[in-house]
Amino acid sequence: VCRSNKSPWVCLTCSSVHCGRYVNGHAKKHYEDAQIPLTNHKKTEKQEKVQHTVCMDCSSYSTYCYRCDDFVVNDTKLGLVQKVREHLQNLENSAFTSDRHRKRKLLENSSLNSKLLKVNGSTTALCATGLRNLGNTCFMNAILQSLSNIQQFCCYFKELPAVELRNGKTAGRRTYHTRSQGDNNVSLVEEFRKTLCALWQGSQTAFSPESLFYVVWKIMPNFRGYQQQDAHEFMRYLLDHLHLELQGGFNGVSRSVILQENSSLSASNKCCINGASTVVTAIFGGILQNEVNCLICGTESRKFDPFLDLSLDIPSQFRNKRSKNQESGPMCTLRDCLRSFTDLEELDETELYMCHKCKKKQKSTKKFWIQKLPKVLCLHLKRFHWTAYLRNKVDTYVEFPLRGLDMKCYLLEPENSGPESCLYDLVAVVVHHGSGVGSGHYTAYAAHEGRWFHFNDSTVTLTDEETVGKAKAYILFYVERQAKPGADKL
Repeated sequence: VCRSNKSPWVCLTCSSVHCGRYVNGHAKKHYEDAQIPLTNHKKTEKQEKVQHTVCMDCSSYSTYCYRCDDFVVNDTKLGLVQKVREHLQNLENSAFTSDRHRKRKLLENSSLNSKLLKVNGSTTALCATGLRNLGNTCFMNAILQSLSNIQQFCCYFKELPAVELRNGKTAGRRTYHTRSQGDNNVSLVEEFRKTLCALWQGSQTAFSPESLFYVVWKIMPNFRGYQQQDAHEFMRYLLDHLHLELQGGFNGVSRSVILQENSSLSASNKCCINGASTVVTAIFGGILQNEVNCLICGTESRKFDPFLDLSLDIPSQFRNKRSKNQESGPMCTLRDCLRSFTDLEELDETELYMCHKCKKKQKSTKKFWIQKLPKVLCLHLKRFHWTAYLRNKVDTYVEFPLRGLDMKCYLLEPENSGPESCLYDLVAVVVHHGSGVGSGHYTAYAAHEGRWFHFNDSTVTLTDEETVGKAKAYILFYVERQAKPGADKL
């Protein structure tokens, strides 16, 4: 009707194709129009009642029922929905084979190669692989691309032995999980491993992570549906579930045992979250000391909290937007955010501390120290700020260093750390474009073998450090600098 090629949805009753709910909604109108004559029919005619209610997204192959007003994962007894999926997939594969060859030839002759020529003196083809958007899944794609460029973390999963979850007739074929299959056929670690293996091999322009996405749907109910989600929340859920599954073991071998065999990861690793250590805690795990002092009797309380990332407030003095006519004030830096996080603060009336000596809630002060720094320091800037009625985005630019972030002054015992062990270099940045948490778009910048790339779903472009430095960062990933003998401190 509207000749849009975005998000095509096919009616599983009559095979007519309309635009989906995020375009002009003609698929929904088709369903509504089909219901009008049904009002004159008898209630016993159940067959007529359900016609034209079920559609399939031709891009992600997900099925939506307008009558239930929800996405559905079950199939008919004859497996008809799966047959449609397979038919669409075959059509897509044949249609895109020639198109991929054409894109590859264009890529080889594109201006990107001239940029690569200036960087490393050769005409090396761009090997980075994008991730297809399955319907507002940019939040997931940005996190996956960032994690794939954290070498130590990524290599661990890529080197894990492949686990074949299916056998018999479905071996080697993509299957869609249904309620009847149960959770035994679902492995987040395995699908995460497959996704990481598909990136950076240069065999395709974009990889479709639908198998991983359906596992996410199954084990993380918060992320079901196709609405925009918070990238930081997804990252925390993903790391937590990977950690739990790795602890549980796979094929009879505990993944924590595999980790212990890798001395470079297990050495000096004291951070444990929910039980035994895994690659997640070995790389992202740090420890905070939370120090609370009662202002009435002076009683001091100390607590050690493990963390996988630090959420930093953007100080209130930097939040107000300035117009072009006003003089620009001091720029907010990452150091300002870290200082605000670790500085001594007095708890307000809603956060009164229960003093064990006074036996009641009292006014108190709180201060954070970092007792143990992680190998990869993940910093989340709190850009979404709750007010009484709505959630606003703090759009302030925060200046951050690309290399040489010194964390020594935030340590509890800085004298026990080496000269290079507190220095961190940036490896990835997740950026949120737009005004609200439930809308907008996520992209990521990441460094790979000395070059910076911009990951925008299926599109990957080479970029430079200056462009990265100007980004309004939402999540920053810093990697601990490896100590080199005789190296000068930045």
